[in-house]
Amino acid sequence: MTPDTPDAADAAPDDTAENPAAAADEAVAGEATAPAASPVDLERRLEAILMIADEPQPLVSLATALGAPVPAVRQSIERLVADYDGETGGPRRGFELREVGGGWRIYVRPEHDDAVRDFVLTQSPTKLSQAALETLAVIAYKQPISRGQIASIRAVNVDSVVRTLLGRGLITEAFTDPETGAIHYETTELLLGQLGINSIEELPPISPLLPDGADGFDELAVR
Repeated sequence: MTPDTPDAADAAPDDTAENPAAAADEAVAGEATAPAASPVDLERRLEAILMIADEPQPLVSLATALGAPVPAVRQSIERLVADYDGETGGPRRGFELREVGGGWRIYVRPEHDDAVRDFVLTQSPTKLSQAALETLAVIAYKQPISRGQIASIRAVNVDSVVRTLLGRGLITEAFTDPETGAIHYETTELLLGQLGINSIEELPPISPLLPDGADGFDELAVR
């Protein structure tokens, strides 16, 4: 009785198990043949990121977040801009995709600023939190000032508070630093009206409100 002849597939050695380099080459080959995201899928994913972005996003950052080539992201951005502007046969949107300070972000079109401001004011009648008031005071006295500088002064993250103040129309974007891309903020005419003053120069000086050390710093430290 002859022994069973092993099947050729069973008898063949597993090169990937014994040769790590072969396994790595096989994995790379698999990745190379994986289908890339379609242009439509890439545009939808870009929209999702841009809708929640607080700062303009450079192309490289967007490409890294999406795992897509920079040229493909650039082409998708150009198509979105044309789509929002009504250049592809659709309606012109109430928002636009704008390049600011070397990055891209979705903005309300200037002609709709009044409608948005009126909506925010009527829908948000609640008082500002203590954190919002403190942040607003920093901006009022130090404007124009970037979000990072505000956070440094207050020693806390101020992203959500700045969004609240922007939404209330109490501050606005003054300019974007061309080197760092940081947006600098300043107060608005609406804040002046709320405070009942005509100019930011009418704010009371800060120094008389702060201790000057006349009573000794040891005493100030225990207050």
